Amino acid sequence: MKLLVDAQLPIKLCEIFDQLHIKSFHVEDLPDGDQTSDLEIIKFADENELIVTTKDYDFYHSHMALQKPKFLFLITTGNIKNRQLFDLIRANAELIRAALETNHFVEMTNDGLIEHG
Repeated sequence: MKLLVDAQLPIKLCEIFDQLHIKSFHVEDLPDGDQTSDLEIIKFADENELIVTTKDYDFYHSHMALQKPKFLFLITTGNIKNRQLFDLIRANAELIRAALETNHFVEMTNDGLIEHG
């Protein structure tokens, strides 16, 4: 399992995932960085079996309609401070890992995880 963290989320999130032994890298690491289009992100993620990690509902709509990206971790916490997001990820690390290993679509809310299958 490896995550591709979208541009709407902070690069520091990759550090947090790394501390939790969840492999990840940021869209900034792609050749076009944060200028990489959603279609290019989807293509790259699907070709490399990566889980797109995002707050962007465009990926949700694409996943629901086309199953692209194949794997999606949607963060629906609204506008919270980065520190709150990091704390939420840390508090739910084991649940996140288990959910992402068994589902194609996982959503994280302020109240926990929703496994969509």
